[in-house]
Amino acid sequence: MDDKAALLNQLRINRDREAPRSRAALIWIVAVALLVLIAAASVWLISRPGPPRVRSATAQAISGAGPAGSILDASGYVVARRQATVASKITARMVELDIEEGDHVKAGQVIAKLDDTNIRAAFNQSNAQLDFAKASLSETEVNLANAQRDYERQKTLLKGHFVSQSAVDNAQTTYDALRAQLATQRSNVDVVAEGLKVAQRSLDDTIVRAPFSGVVTVKAAQPGEMVSPVSAGGGFTRTGIGTIVDMDSLEFQVDVNENFINRVRPEQKATAKLNAYPDWEIPAHVIAVIPTADRSKGTVTVRIAMDQKDPRVLPEMGVRVSFLGEPAVGADAKPVAGVSIPSSAVQSSAQSGVVFILHGDIVERRAVRLGVASGDSATILSGLAAGERVAIGDFNQLKDGATVRVEP
Repeated sequence: MDDKAALLNQLRINRDREAPRSRAALIWIVAVALLVLIAAASVWLISRPGPPRVRSATAQAISGAGPAGSILDASGYVVARRQATVASKITARMVELDIEEGDHVKAGQVIAKLDDTNIRAAFNQSNAQLDFAKASLSETEVNLANAQRDYERQKTLLKGHFVSQSAVDNAQTTYDALRAQLATQRSNVDVVAEGLKVAQRSLDDTIVRAPFSGVVTVKAAQPGEMVSPVSAGGGFTRTGIGTIVDMDSLEFQVDVNENFINRVRPEQKATAKLNAYPDWEIPAHVIAVIPTADRSKGTVTVRIAMDQKDPRVLPEMGVRVSFLGEPAVGADAKPVAGVSIPSSAVQSSAQSGVVFILHGDIVERRAVRLGVASGDSATILSGLAAGERVAIGDFNQLKDGATVRVEP
């Protein structure tokens, strides 16, 4: 009986020993789960998007005596309305070049000479052919005069019955044939003379002249090179000899945003400043607004004439033009007031726009009326007061009442 009890005691599970092990494992599992949750929360907090970051700008009060100042600024370049890349009319080797960059040339001045050996030989041949044709014509005229006298003599002898009618007919035939030959040779002289003119024209084409007065800006060929009016020779033939620019035809061409083109009109006064001479103001006026817009840039090109010519103005220089408004006159003229803010703080559309006002870290969307745009600043005529702060940032992330993070 005691043996059975001992055996049963050996089969009994001792729960007092297993309980501490189970509690320790459970504690480790809970700790690992808490660590995983803490890590996940940290990753979420780090990766979640924060409030939009913006910079702030303060509206500055401005005032003016009236709209006689700049109402619009635009940038562009100095353009020559009259310039030409001079080329030869024939394909030949250039033997002489008489221009350099910066040279002033007059209309008709010789700037280059081409090899005329073959053309001059053809001209001399045409001249010799003309001399031969004239000599043949003179010979035929002499023969015709002799045939006419013989014909008249034969008719006189026929009246005295000294010759037959056949002799008279033969003399008349000879006379008529020489008259026809004379007409042919006269036409031949005209043809040869016209051929001589063509040869002379070809010879003249070996001399390249300036088409108008101007300044040489590019020298595109050298003596010894082949020149041609068309591309030939596998790229070894020059199609141009040099470029001449008429400096009296210089003007400004600027691109104006199509939203503000209604502020520009022909004959409008303007001032221009070259990038090379930022302190020099050039009086100017609008020539014309080119009646087409650039679809890709959303701009309209405006042509502007200089009121004063100056040798410092060179083609392709960068320029900035300020279009002037009409001066205010009379006792009712009032100063135009407003505030100035950076252009990057405004969403503009024609003469109106939108800004975001900062109230601490909250933005307020507000519509404003735009005035003059000058460089990197914009004038607000109404809707914004001096001293108010505006947000500068990604407008796609901003909305009325949104929370933002203002950077210094």
